Amino acid sequence: MNHQAFKGEFHGEPAVWLRYGSYEAALLPGIGGNLIAFRDLENGYRFLREPEEAEMEAFKSNPGVHGIPVLYPPNRYEDGRFPWQGKVHQLPINEPATGNHLHGYLHTSAWEVVDLGQTPEESYVVVKATIDEQHMMYSYLPFKFTVKLRYALSGEGLSQQLFVKNDGETEMPCLFAFHTAINAPFAPGSTEADCSLKLTIGERWELNERQLPTGQYQTLSDGELKMKSSGVSPYFMSMDNHYTAVPQNGRNRMELTDTKLGTTLVYDVGTSYKQWMIWNNGASGKFFCPEPQINLVNAPNMDLPADEVGLFSLAPGEIWEETTRIYLKDMVK
Repeated sequence: MNHQAFKGEFHGEPAVWLRYGSYEAALLPGIGGNLIAFRDLENGYRFLREPEEAEMEAFKSNPGVHGIPVLYPPNRYEDGRFPWQGKVHQLPINEPATGNHLHGYLHTSAWEVVDLGQTPEESYVVVKATIDEQHMMYSYLPFKFTVKLRYALSGEGLSQQLFVKNDGETEMPCLFAFHTAINAPFAPGSTEADCSLKLTIGERWELNERQLPTGQYQTLSDGELKMKSSGVSPYFMSMDNHYTAVPQNGRNRMELTDTKLGTTLVYDVGTSYKQWMIWNNGASGKFFCPEPQINLVNAPNMDLPADEVGLFSLAPGEIWEETTRIYLKDMVK
């Protein structure tokens, strides 16, 4: 069997490659620990949006819309303000059009490979980021913590384990998300007309002209109601929308069905993610980003209950983790 975990390159960038059966994946430790590729070689499927070789420099300058970038803190913060336990931390304004801070810096930071290998059951890699006085993020958010990502390939697809530990002496915000970029269609020979999307959304948050939530909800459109029930094209309208996450049948997930093939790609993200962002690049017909997110956009600046907006914290020495999985299932005939 083709079970391997090894160091190599992805378009000239140092990478870790995983192989198991017909599956293949690549991770870029030097660019945010981004799982940049997940493929089914036997069927020619490419599940994630990958940069082409000629796009690598553009990708390095903006690594947020390919693969599975990890965001901390995720999404937008009004005027870069991040209030936390009586003190306001100031993040840089890196989105001039809105005057906000966007996405933090973990997805651009270098991560360390701490383990990789293969067993009869899986091929895996573990990467780590340590946030302390030496990390550039510490000057903006002075919290000491360790983040580890473990990816594994097996016959059951791709699993991801996110591990966070507070190494400091004060309580820290535990606000994470993944800007996962899914190819739709993911199969050669299929078109956007063959794609149907389901997502475990609840309410749609109203966003103002700065893409910040007002605290109010909006009525779901017919297409959005189909997205949470029977399914709809991921390009039924241009989306840069924010929703509450409401698990269905005990699971919080995205399902992308190729109706031509009768195959569904499942992205089961776990129930710790209380919010979904969904962005489809102006309904481009090529890819979309279903983004599992712990917290509401701009949560520290919102006058809403912490549990409602997913404003999680970790006390000194505490650990939080969540596991997600991307896998294929056949449609029920």
